[in-house]
Amino acid sequence: MIRFAGAMLVLLAGTLIGYAQAARFAARPRQIRQLIHALQRLETEIQYGQTPLPEALARLAGVVPEPVSGLFANIAGQLEQRAGPTVREIWERAIAGGWSRTAMKTPEREALARLGATLGGSGREDQLKHVRLAMLQLQAEETAAREEQQRYEKMSRSLGVLGAALVVIVLL
Repeated sequence: MIRFAGAMLVLLAGTLIGYAQAARFAARPRQIRQLIHALQRLETEIQYGQTPLPEALARLAGVVPEPVSGLFANIAGQLEQRAGPTVREIWERAIAGGWSRTAMKTPEREALARLGATLGGSGREDQLKHVRLAMLQLQAEETAAREEQQRYEKMSRSLGVLGAALVVIVLL
């Protein structure tokens, strides 16, 4: 009886691990899409609203869901204090601190870091060009993430179940 319960727990754990990994594959393209949407809104704020950067980022944080909104909220909060580091430093620190909560990978992080290096420190047209460039880079990454999701999501679930079944067989 105890062996059976242990086998069921191992199967459950393996299945949950597989499904958790599959959920990460599914979350990455969704979060990239949310990031692109946020940058489109930022572009509009810069171009038409001429909104100050802290206020524009705070608005973005209210529009996109977590964990992406947390990145923008953190940056906006630090920028509103108006003391200390530059926009670039705040941007990099916020990304470094909040990135682990996202399912996104290094290419998306690099695109955002490059964008943060130019925001607030150049003219409006230059900032708009960099926002558009970041959106293009993120769109390419979203396509790659969707392909990766289609390729690996189902396999992750299956490997979780089958790996756990193998462990159960070996232990019994």
